Amino acid sequence: MSTQANLDAYWKTNLRYLTILLSIWFVVSYGCGILFVDALDKIHFFGFNLGFWFAQQGSEIIFVILIFVYVNLMNKLDQKHGVAEA
Repeated sequence: MSTQANLDAYWKTNLRYLTILLSIWFVVSYGCGILFVDALDKIHFFGFNLGFWFAQQGSEIIFVILIFVYVNLMNKLDQKHGVAEA
């Protein structure tokens, strides 16, 4: 049985993971796709301007990668706190 302190630590770590990963996604999608698009358009990536690429596909690819990172982090956190699925 998990203690309340253990569950609180688990939830605090989970929120920290979510905050970090969503911040990364925000910077990539909003920052690279909208705010820094003019600077990034000077760089070419597979024949396209990098700003255009981030606006069209980059943020979605990063989001999928972040989902896998989150699953991996949560599996480790579950094992650490003894709440992993059997």
